Amino acid sequence: MDFFELLEQVQRTPEALSIPPDWGQGRASFGGVVAALIYAVMRGKVPADRQPRSLAITFVAPVTPGIATSFEAEVLRAGSSVSQVLGRAVQNGQVVALIQGSFGTPRSSSISVPALPAPVIKAPEQSQELPYIPQVTPEFTRHLVLRWGLGGLPFSGNPSREMGGWVRFRDQQRVEILDEAHLLGLVDAWPPAVLSLLDKPAPGSSLTWTIEFIQPLGKISSEQWCLYRAEIEHARDGYGHVAAALWSAEGQLLAISRQTVTVFD
Repeated sequence: MDFFELLEQVQRTPEALSIPPDWGQGRASFGGVVAALIYAVMRGKVPADRQPRSLAITFVAPVTPGIATSFEAEVLRAGSSVSQVLGRAVQNGQVVALIQGSFGTPRSSSISVPALPAPVIKAPEQSQELPYIPQVTPEFTRHLVLRWGLGGLPFSGNPSREMGGWVRFRDQQRVEILDEAHLLGLVDAWPPAVLSLLDKPAPGSSLTWTIEFIQPLGKISSEQWCLYRAEIEHARDGYGHVAAALWSAEGQLLAISRQTVTVFD
């Protein structure tokens, strides 16, 4: 199943969905698809006019591909304008991922501050692609296209604090307008930025992830490129702290992301 088929499936059978091995990331399932599946169930618990503002995601344990997983959500509180929702993925009776989400209706305000501009990099067709290589790159990368524009490739020994470039879905069914679930996949497609500092392969993964969506969300399709930029703010003792953002190809800010990542070098 492609990304969009998985989202459709979880809405039909959230109590028992197996993530296919081709969405694997080492011994675990790709974190972006796990988060998107939980989010899809959470979204169904909230009125449409309450837009997702932020998600706080914790990857408790690896979500093993090919094993039935239950995706659950409950509304913790529904106030006059904001709903707080808790979502989880459960596998073999154990919680393997948690998301606390805040959904809120827009309100009138005198405060209006524009986003900082997107970085200027080479066009996608001029940028180096990270190809899918069986048994070398993570399995899920067969479903996405990454083209480097900032910093170094993983394990290249590049000292830059930055990593980023262009990203879009590869060979998936066409979707005219992407929503927040799809953006979770695009943002998390990028490897932890700290991996580019290493000069040899080592495991690394997200421990916690906070993502904020800029509303109203810009209209982009599954065939369009998005621009991603991450910056390492601090790294020591096997943990890295990375801030990132995602823009449309036209420079509209779509999401702001922050991750704590673990590295086992």
